Amino acid sequence: MTTPFDPAHQQASTVCLPPGNWATVLDCLCDHFKAIERAQWLDRFARGRVLDAAGKAINADLPYRRGMRLHYFREVPNERPIPVQETILHVDEHLVVADKPHFLPVTPTGEYVEQTLLRRLIRRLDNPHLVPLHRIDRHTAGLVLFSANPQTRSAYQRLFPERRIGKRYQAIAAALPLREFPLVHTSRLVHGEPFFRMQEVPGADNSETLAEVLEKNGELWRYGLSPVTGKTHQLRVHMAALGAAICNDPFYPDLRNEEDDYQRPLKLLAHSLRFADPLTGEGRYFESRLSLDW
Repeated sequence: MTTPFDPAHQQASTVCLPPGNWATVLDCLCDHFKAIERAQWLDRFARGRVLDAAGKAINADLPYRRGMRLHYFREVPNERPIPVQETILHVDEHLVVADKPHFLPVTPTGEYVEQTLLRRLIRRLDNPHLVPLHRIDRHTAGLVLFSANPQTRSAYQRLFPERRIGKRYQAIAAALPLREFPLVHTSRLVHGEPFFRMQEVPGADNSETLAEVLEKNGELWRYGLSPVTGKTHQLRVHMAALGAAICNDPFYPDLRNEEDDYQRPLKLLAHSLRFADPLTGEGRYFESRLSLDW
């Protein structure tokens, strides 16, 4: 039995068929996605992995119609396993909280589909309605909060853009004895080159981080980081700008094109989340069971 498509849980990609003279939907998809072989599309159709706008599986010989909206499930042949294990910390009717290990993406992207925190949790909890309420990047470990209930999802989603949730991170980086802590670092962050790296540029600030020193260990310090804003790679860029790039960072201050080294993870951890539950007003606090070693 094919699970009906729910666009909110991001299990499928969506395409509107472009103008053309194709006889069937299959012909259009093969021509539009030239990197995917016809045999692979036929296999997806046969397994109910191509759906119409209502979430119903369609046949490969369905006549083409311009503007037809389809959902298809991305698949990566021979997807490489990621040898790390997530931990589920909390489950209730509305929320799931998980500890994400280093190197595991939160959602399908690029070469990762099944080897993502979202898809692993959907399988483990048998809940196709899971949606991450925020993101941490693949190299970062720690807490990720998921909505488990479409009916209450919007109430929890508003916590983040309205800044009604406290996020605390820990990082290990070089000592900064000439700076006074705690300090607030602000800057304007924009996408750089390559596109996945961020950079600080002149202009109005759009990012802000509070940095504190939690522990000193010779040339390395453990920092507590509280992002006021949530820009991509914000903490990594801000620490590098302060002169203390986070240990083992493959992107900042310089890009290192290298294979994942599971023995040298980025020393950045999403440590805790604190907020007032938007449904009950109850104070909620979650803390990661992971830790950063020296």
